[in-house]
Order: sequence, then C-alpha cells, then structure tokens
Amino acid sequence: MSTPSVADRVTSLVRSLRTHGIRIGTGESVDAARAVAALGLDRREHLREGLAAALLHDQGQRAVFDPVFDLYFPRDVGAPGQDGDAFDRDALREQLAAALAAGDRTATARLAAEAVEGLGRYDADGFSSMQTLDRLRPQTLLAGIMAGVRGAGGGGSDAFTDRIEADEIRRRIEEFREQVRSEARRRVAERRGTDEMARRVPVRTPDRTVFLYASKEQLAEVRRTVHPLARKLATRLAARRRRAARGRIDLRRTLRGSLSTGGVPMRPVLRRRRPARPELVLLCDVSGSVAGFANFTMLLVQAVHDEFSKVRVFAFVNRTDEVTDLIARGTADPEGLGDRIAAEASVTGWHGSSDYGSALGEFAERYASAVTPRTSVFVLGDARTNQLDPNVAALRRVARSARRVHWLNPEPRSQWDTGDSAAGAYGEVVPMYECRTVRQLSTLIGRLLPV
Repeated sequence: MSTPSVADRVTSLVRSLRTHGIRIGTGESVDAARAVAALGLDRREHLREGLAAALLHDQGQRAVFDPVFDLYFPRDVGAPGQDGDAFDRDALREQLAAALAAGDRTATARLAAEAVEGLGRYDADGFSSMQTLDRLRPQTLLAGIMAGVRGAGGGGSDAFTDRIEADEIRRRIEEFREQVRSEARRRVAERRGTDEMARRVPVRTPDRTVFLYASKEQLAEVRRTVHPLARKLATRLAARRRRAARGRIDLRRTLRGSLSTGGVPMRPVLRRRRPARPELVLLCDVSGSVAGFANFTMLLVQAVHDEFSKVRVFAFVNRTDEVTDLIARGTADPEGLGDRIAAEASVTGWHGSSDYGSALGEFAERYASAVTPRTSVFVLGDARTNQLDPNVAALRRVARSARRVHWLNPEPRSQWDTGDSAAGAYGEVVPMYECRTVRQLSTLIGRLLPV
C-alpha cells in the first residue's frame, strides 16, 4: 500500500470529520493546510492542536477529532513484527506503573504503542485492543501505584486523600486503556484502509462520557447537556402522564351503553382517574469521583421538578444533609454545585471517607417524614462502604415507607461485590441499575421516574 501524501491526509481527515457531523468549510480546510505547512510533521502534538484550532468550532468536538486525527497522522513506532511470546510484559507493567503514578501522558502513549505491538497482534493484519488489555491487565496496578504514592509522601495520608488519589489513578488507567484502543485502530487502519476505520471509529460524545473516569473538562461538557436532556425528559413524562390519565375501560358501563346499539360496544367508557403528581427524593453520595455522577443527576432532576409535586434532595459522605435549597439557588451556576455542597452542607463527620451505613441510618431516622407512600426514592452511589457496616436494615426501612426505591450505581456491574462493595447486599433489598453514562442515565430516568 502506497504511503499517502500530506495533502491526502489533510483532505481525508476533513472528509472523515464531515461524516461524523462536524461542519467544515473550504476556508477552514485551507487554514488546516496552512497549519500543516507552518507546523510540519515532526512535532505531532503541536500539529494536533494546530489542526484542531483550524477545523473545530468548540471544545466538545475534540471527542470526535482526536481519534480521527490519530488515524490519519499516526505516531511512528518501531519494532514491527516482534514476537509476542518474547515480549517482556512485566517490564512494561513496571514502566506503565511509573508513568501512571507520575501522570506522564507522553510516556503512557508510547507504552500503549509498545503494548499493542507486543501483545495485541492476532494475525498478519490484525491488532486487538481487548487482547492487549487482557494480557497487560493495567487495572491491577492501582494498589501498587497507591502504595508507591503513600511511600513517596511519607506514609501519612487520611482516607479522604487516599480516595481522591485512587480516583485520579483510575482516571489515568482509563485514559491509558483508551490510548491502547486508539493505537490498535490506527494499526489496523494502516493495513485495511484508513477511511473505512475512520467511519467506524467510536465517537466519545458527552452522552457517552463515563462519569467515574471523566476529567473536570469532560464533566463541564456533560453538564452543558442538562437542559436539552431535561426538555426531552419533561416531554416524555408529560406524555406518559396524559396516557395514564385516560384510564382503563369500564366494562360494566361500556356494556350497559351498548344496549342502545344492539349489544355492540360502539363507545367504550373509560374509568377516568386523576393521578396525583408523585413526590421524588434523591439520596446522593457526593464523595470522590462519584460526586460528578451525583451532581449531574441532581441538576437533571431539578430541571424537571415541575413534573412532580415535591422534589427533595439529600447529599451524604458519612453524614446526611438536605441540599434542596442549594440546588435551587445554584441553577445559574451548575459547575459550582459541588463546592456549595462541600461548603454549606454537613455531609462529613469526624472522618472524610464515605460511610453508607451511617448515612442511610441518619436519613432513615432524621428524615423519615420525607418518605411517604407517594414518594419514589433514588439512591445514587457506588455502594462502597470502606469495610464499614452497610446498615442494610436502614435501607429496608426506607423501602418499606416509600412507593418505590431505585439504586443507580455508576460502577460497571463487573465490579459490584468486589473489594469493599456492598452492591449485592443492597441489591437484595432494592433494585440496583448500572448507570455509567449520560445515555444510560437518561434511559433509566425516563423509564423509572413515576407518573
């Protein structure tokens, strides 16, 4: 296969971005060509930023641009044809652990390329990111990296600091996994056709952002989708409520009315019902990376509050406090919601780590009046108890008092009941749903919200 020229790469990049919905005019294409001429090909990241500045209209389009750019302007790595059996996997894992601990994105990109070359080949033209990650197992490096970080810091850190550091390392591991996927796509594209791979590249739009691994910028982009999504949910809920208000057929009155038409029920009579608008309670874990998921859901539900007779929101880490007023006052500043809750709500006690048992117990005792037979309760959190008592009995008391209780868990189902997770114990009392992205959240909220 002949190597494409720089002009071919630029025009193909523009064409592929257009197929993914990014509007690019002739003038922007010319600007992109000038950017390549000015920046050259030797400094790839500078070229990436220059082309992004020339072709994109907003930062949210980077989720489409970056993986497509990697296909048409790949990183040149050596050692093709290396035997995977002779590959030193343990040495690569050690280098990866050091790069993840240091947050060195350049090093992790290089190691992703080496891992795909050494571990991902499955035939003459094929490279598999799944095979690479399965053999490398980067997710198992977390404990070792955390131990190294504690040692470098003198060994004295509290549980809250450990949780923040662990969340950051998990985010870096997920970023490395995405680098491996990108590198595998790039290598397959070199052999099977870049244009076809570019059309099939998975696009990371805001509704596909994984809450637990999202950066601050990604969460800000996700929050900008609150109001459009809220309008769709409100329309859907209103339609469901109209259908529910029509009622079911009243068979006795329908048959009585059919006597005037020879026993043929020409005019069905419905039992008209007047459904009262339900009440909604949110109980949200706002610790660590779970906070991004909880904050977005709070804002989303607050945006559709007119569909309910009452909406009350409670936040917790190891203590529970009502934050309904904080959300209502902060609708103009959604990005500051987490800071307002931390500053004004009493959600932590003598320690900073999450304690579901204590928080559920306080909610069941202190706010028992918030839950009635008309109330639907949503619990938002990863169900990780830090080896403390999960207090399942408190959740059971809430479930007995409420109309319904649903638990939305932002962790993948495969991680439930691992480590300190009490997802299985809580799932025996109330239904628990995996809810990792905005797309999953909107589907679940639309299906589970009461009418």
